[in-house]
Amino acid sequence: VQLQACGGGLVQPGGSLRLSCTTSGRTYGTRYEGWFRQALGKEREFVAAIRSGGGHTYYADSVKGRFTISRDNAKSTLYLQMNSLKPEDTAVYYCATSQSAILSSIRDPKAYNSWGQGTLVTVSS
Repeated sequence: VQLQACGGGLVQPGGSLRLSCTTSGRTYGTRYEGWFRQALGKEREFVAAIRSGGGHTYYADSVKGRFTISRDNAKSTLYLQMNSLKPEDTAVYYCATSQSAILSSIRDPKAYNSWGQGTLVTVSS
């Protein structure tokens, strides 16, 4: 599976951005798709995930109510709508897919086997 993420940029606190991640290749068997982020000097952390087929969504507490993950199957694209952005949301955001994750592991980066290249989101005035 190949993933291509885009949509990052500089935004003021309180603003919005929508990240996109186009998937291609052998996507059959994907169980979960997710977004992770990594701030400078910190470990990669879970942001959100969506269950393939059923569409159930899961969020980190820090973004719940502000971020929305979704997927457009016709466009083979995963989205992350980010509203009410805060400076602490500044990070490189990565999309990822997993063919083996189970619900208890979707927040673990090691459960994902395909990754996009990352897109930088900077929240600053």
